[in-house]
Amino acid sequence: MTNNGEAGVHPAREPAGWLTNAAPGLARRVTADKPPRKGRNGGLGGPTGPSELGLAGRPMGPTRTRLTRRASLRACVLVPAALVGSMVTSSAAGAEGTSSAPVTTTFAGATPPSGQWPYPNGDLANSRVAPGSAITSANVSKLQEAWAFKLAGTAAAGTPPYGSLTAGPVVQDGVVYLQDQDANVYALSLATGELKWEYQVNLPETSGPGPDGVAVANGTVYGDTSTSVFALSAATGKVVWVDRSLLHTGQGAFEIQPQVAGGRVFLASAHGPAAGGGVLMALNAGNGHLLWEFNTVIQSSPGVQALGVGSGGAWETPLVGSDGSVTFGIGNPYQSIASAIKYPLPQLYTDSEVNLDAATGKVRWYYQAVPDDFEDHDLQASPVSTSVRGAPVIIAAGKVGYVYELDARSGALIWKTPVGEHNGHDNDAELAVLHKLKVTLPYTIEPGPLGGVLSNLAVADGSVYVATLDLPVIATTLNSVDGNKSAGVLPSGEVEALNLATGKVEWDTKVPEFPLGAATVSNDLVFTDLYNGVLMALDRATGAVVYRHQLPTSANAPIAVFGNTVLVPAGGPETPPPGPSGHPQLVAYTLP
Repeated sequence: MTNNGEAGVHPAREPAGWLTNAAPGLARRVTADKPPRKGRNGGLGGPTGPSELGLAGRPMGPTRTRLTRRASLRACVLVPAALVGSMVTSSAAGAEGTSSAPVTTTFAGATPPSGQWPYPNGDLANSRVAPGSAITSANVSKLQEAWAFKLAGTAAAGTPPYGSLTAGPVVQDGVVYLQDQDANVYALSLATGELKWEYQVNLPETSGPGPDGVAVANGTVYGDTSTSVFALSAATGKVVWVDRSLLHTGQGAFEIQPQVAGGRVFLASAHGPAAGGGVLMALNAGNGHLLWEFNTVIQSSPGVQALGVGSGGAWETPLVGSDGSVTFGIGNPYQSIASAIKYPLPQLYTDSEVNLDAATGKVRWYYQAVPDDFEDHDLQASPVSTSVRGAPVIIAAGKVGYVYELDARSGALIWKTPVGEHNGHDNDAELAVLHKLKVTLPYTIEPGPLGGVLSNLAVADGSVYVATLDLPVIATTLNSVDGNKSAGVLPSGEVEALNLATGKVEWDTKVPEFPLGAATVSNDLVFTDLYNGVLMALDRATGAVVYRHQLPTSANAPIAVFGNTVLVPAGGPETPPPGPSGHPQLVAYTLP
């Protein structure tokens, strides 16, 4: 069943934003058989290639992975050279290979980890509240390293500049499940960090920085590669099913950490260059058969089509509601400033929250935050389900740099609050749709394509906790896509708390690097980590930083906090000296 979402679309109500529609033993290694490559618009060549986008003359590091234009625009082009270091160009990497065995190091005297983090964001509500956590401000300083699981071989090389680990772990029944950027899946003993089994894929992410990652339900592990979706036995790693027929040419690539509930696997592709953009879908959890799919673009711009980078889709775990719905945060359309002005179309459902019937994939409602986006202002973060005064609401956010509270029954906007740095151009895309936009060059984009809310939020006890990235970029030409010049500032960020009922900022704490660990609540603390490898905890009442710990290497993935444990995927993304450059690893810290 395919839905294009047009049925039931009604005119917008102005208060709802731009558009709302009410409608144990030896470690076991399992090797995947090589999935076929589908044709897609990838690579760095063509009219948006390196020379036009400012990469000409910049030293390049060894090539390992094939990055699509999406990856080059999102990370390589726009990050100052001091941050990224050497860059990769396109290559033919992607053939299946072999990797040496990973290694676990344990630390004498540390208490074994215990507890559960059973879903990608801790629970089905995506609240990122630490289940059963004993970690508080009174004892957080006593955290000790219990073990470290270090990647090896090609997996340790990672996907520059993102590193080897961009997904958060899932922990059930004493086992940690983790996927790396080469789509390999590992099952580890929670108590010791020892490898129980490994499912080898060794196919680097082709669409961007992931996050990838797995979901676990009813004794089965679910995950994806760029072109396929698979299910594995949680006990042995043996393949239950693999489906390589889900994506067609132009529908983008999988890079999402799925969600599983009610016998269905919910996932999406990201930024498909075809007219329908990336696709949302539900699969039968038992056999992998497609139940429905939903095209996230119903009004593609000619400019987006000509550029060929793609639009729509989703790349963060969706929200499965108790009301029979599933909600996805949708990505942006890639287009130049000139294209947005020449073809002023809202391009539904880009930069939107889309609430679908979980059984059929039909639209219940949508909320579009940014029409005709040309600033890479995704609304991609995992939606969070909660309630205010007994009424169900959904919290949404993304690289647009706003947090939104929506009525979970209708999608109507309740409040929206800007977070992080903004430079006064938040409404420019809407002005383009209304034929009122006048651009003066050079044009600064802030939040930039590596700005706003890039990692997931936490919601607890009447507050929303959000980590933001601050890094503007500059466009010197109207043909620029996501800017073509550094603004000359170092990356930084903020961790903020908002009042759940009103959206009012309760506190705002500046941090000296990108906070990418995803906000995670543990009692009176909110945790995250920084790109340069610092695990930190803030006082939830005041925002004061009460704990800092230098990780073995840099980090670019959500953490997990539960029981007596903090699990940190330190994937070793590229950082400038004197940043850490240690081995990519998953590290477990525990209370004594």
